[in-house]
This record gives sequence, structure tokens and C-alpha cells, in this order.
Amino acid sequence: MKPLILLGSGAREHAMAAKLTRDGASVQVVPGNAGIPNSHPGLDPLDFAALEAYARHQGVRLIVVGPEAPLAAGVADYFVGSDIQVFGPTKAGALLESSKVWSKDFMRRHGVATAQAWPFRSDEVDAARAKAAELGGQVVVKYDGLAAGKGVYVCGSPAEAEAALDDLQAHYTGWYSFLLEERLTGPEISIIGLTDGHDMKLLATSQDHKQLLANDEGPNTGGMGAYCPVPFADDQALADIRRDIVEPTLRGLQAEPFDFRGFLYFGIMLTPTGPKLLEYNVRLGDPEAEVLLPAMESSLLALIEATLDGSLAQQVVRQRPGAFVGVVLASGGYPASGFPTGFPITGLEDLPAGVEAFHGATKRSAEGQLVTNGGRVLVLSAQGPTLAAATARAYEAAALVNFQDKYVRPDIAQRPAPVLTQRAVN
Repeated sequence: MKPLILLGSGAREHAMAAKLTRDGASVQVVPGNAGIPNSHPGLDPLDFAALEAYARHQGVRLIVVGPEAPLAAGVADYFVGSDIQVFGPTKAGALLESSKVWSKDFMRRHGVATAQAWPFRSDEVDAARAKAAELGGQVVVKYDGLAAGKGVYVCGSPAEAEAALDDLQAHYTGWYSFLLEERLTGPEISIIGLTDGHDMKLLATSQDHKQLLANDEGPNTGGMGAYCPVPFADDQALADIRRDIVEPTLRGLQAEPFDFRGFLYFGIMLTPTGPKLLEYNVRLGDPEAEVLLPAMESSLLALIEATLDGSLAQQVVRQRPGAFVGVVLASGGYPASGFPTGFPITGLEDLPAGVEAFHGATKRSAEGQLVTNGGRVLVLSAQGPTLAAATARAYEAAALVNFQDKYVRPDIAQRPAPVLTQRAVN
């Protein structure tokens, strides 16, 4: 078995560890959590010297990165020139996610279809207010840096835009940048691929559910659930996405002075005038990973190795049949701060066939009891022959797992099917 270290501690990393283990890897997870086998909570994924020492002690020559923080901090740069490979971009490549302003500039430079946007600094909030008013409040406010999926405010009126800018000022201090974007309309989908900067192999289409409450209401979260594949993302939509977003991105990666080898996530809106890119992430999405990886028939390990050794173009991504739905079990009070945790979790031993439980925010109490340890506690991922069957199975499983103040968004994978009435002009 190939030994490797996986960095991260959430349900995404649990799904990655499970898939890589099935593919024949011996996976050590740093720091991991109470539900992930071979976790090492005493190791800090941002202490690169300690990580290197541990890797050498274990005979590991491959590090796979789950979350964005180690990439933005330069874990890939640290190991450049060594015999330890890192699957993930360098710090410069990670700017595609870690800086919304830089990322938008990249899209403009390389002709990627995206929304209009206007950058501002923290000392230019009054100018941003004037621009938002000029646009009738139909804007999206985006904090420039990493914000765990929560630094985005979608506004539909001048009052909402004012409130978003007030909240931005309240949450972030000192010098920072942010964007105002024109607000687009249409259904959103996620497309994630592996790339070596020259070729791109795409996984199944998926759709996340960011808002806390049913009908896409309430505050943004890190994601309350996801499903794949997306029925309305047909061949024509995918062809448009490749032409207008994926291929210009690849040309851009080839033109930039950095090496990009890792996952690349495209958050896309299918607007009436064609697909538009909302954002890049430089890693697997969460909770998208918890449905995409169970859906993969191909070896993730083989795809990672091919990305690193230059043979990605020869790889084929195959999917398992059926649909996959992941439902998040969250702590009451999330995504606000200060909610209580430490509640015992029961029912995981009762899950039906076709359901996997991926641990996010869990830990063991002093008595050895599995307890809650944060906002998104678990993701229950179900397979079914149809989307409706997989959804029913996921919610059946969610009803069997309990902890105090458990919250489950009730309409994952149940949005009405959109009608895509217009295509981009070829």
C-alpha cells in the first residue's frame, strides 16, 4: 500500500481518506478527527518542519492537501526541491482562492466568463456604498481573503447592500480589500477537476446548498448538503462551460509564472446569457466531496499520481451509476459563534446500507464518548438509483442519528428543476 499524509480535519478529509484507502493507499490524517482512522491530532498541518519530520519518519513521500489554509500558507512551496511531493498548488496558485481580487483579475486577463466587479479597499467603503446604490443594491459583496465560505453577501436591495458593507466593517479590521460584483441570476452548480496546469479531468457535476434554511433562505454557511450528478447540467451546458470557463482557465494557468498541480473548483452560475464563473477554489469543495468521492469509480490515488508525474492526459474519470446525496447534521446555532457543543452522538451504528457517515466536527470526551465539536458535525452520504431515492435514503439516515440541538436543512437535493431557456452564442 502506498503511504501518504492527508492534511485536514473535516468531513471532506474523511471522505478523501476513505476513498484513498479504497484505492490502495495507507493514509495518515493530520490532524484528523474522532471519526477518521489514523488521525494525528497532536500534529499541526501548518507546522511544515514538524510535518516533514513526521513524513520522513513514516517513509511518506506524498502529501495530499484537503483544506485551503495550508495551501495559502505555502505548504507546496516548502517542499519544492525535496523528495516529498505535495498534491496542491503553490502559494501563488492558491491566490485563485485566497484573494478574490487577484482571482477576478486572473479571470479578466485570461477571458474567463464572469460577472463584472469593482475592487475596493477598507478605506473606500463610502465609494463602495455609492457604487452599490448606483447598481440598485443588486450586488454581491465579497471579502478578499479566506473566510470559510462565509465572507460573501448576496444583496437584492440598497438596504441589503448597506447592511452587508456594515457587517463587513464589523467583522474585519485593519487594512483589507473587497469586491462588489454585479448580481447574476440562474442556478448554481459546482464543477471540480484535477489539473496539472495543462490538462484537466473533471469529476461529476454537483450542487451545494449554502444557505442555512429551506428555500435558500437564511445566512450563508460552509454548506448544508450537496448532491451529484446535476440533472439539468446537460451536454450543451457542459460544452458551454468548457468553452467559456474551463479552457480559458487552463490557458491562463499555462501563462502564469507558477506551477499548479491539484484540485480546481469552479463555482458556476448558469445565467440566461451563458455560464459565468462565480469563484475558484483550489481544493475539493465541502460538502461536495462527500458525494463526489463516493460517486467515483476511478482511482483517486491514480489520478493524483498522474497529476504529479505528468500523465494526467492519459487518465479517464469514471463514475458509478445512480445519484448521491449528502445531508449535513449541524449544531443548533450554527453558523453563528458561541453555540454549545460536547453533546453525545448516537445512532451511527444504525445507518442503512448505501449510506456513509463522514465526520466533520466530532471528538471523544474524557469518557470516550463521541460528541459534537463544532458547527457541521457529520455528513451522511447516500447512494440511490435515482436522485429521489438517494435523497429519501439520506434523510432516513439523518433521522436515526441524534445529538442535542441537531439541525438538518430539510430540502437538500429538492430544488425545483430550472428551465434553461437561452444558451451562450457560439
